[in-house]
Amino acid sequence: MQKVEVSSQISLSDLLNSVGQLNTKDLEQFISQVLTMRAKRVAPNVSNQEAEMLEKINRGLQLETQQRYNVLVTKRLAETLTSEEHQELLTLIDTIELADAERVQTLTKLAQLRNVSVTTLMKKLNIRPPVYG
Repeated sequence: MQKVEVSSQISLSDLLNSVGQLNTKDLEQFISQVLTMRAKRVAPNVSNQEAEMLEKINRGLQLETQQRYNVLVTKRLAETLTSEEHQELLTLIDTIELADAERVQTLTKLAQLRNVSVTTLMKKLNIRPPVYG
């Protein structure tokens, strides 16, 4: 794992700059660990099963996938998308839709486990829909 030097007192801006130096693999691992920490803080008395569900719910697209999606959407809007890029964009859209479906399925399972509606669960845990752009 890549190492980043931080002082004991660091501003959020400096922390983000340090995190920005991580390679993509380490950044993905860092994000996963931060999401797990957030899940435990939002719902500190949850079981391991619920913590895993919350981490899965809060997991976003991989950074590279998000960046490529943004590039392709920008090209589509500018009407400069090649046919190969169009196919790639359609594949990425399928990937995003599958991830969204899995997220909703996990949200539903967690809501059932807690005996509340999905909407209530999302409000209570401050879970927001993902943004892809």
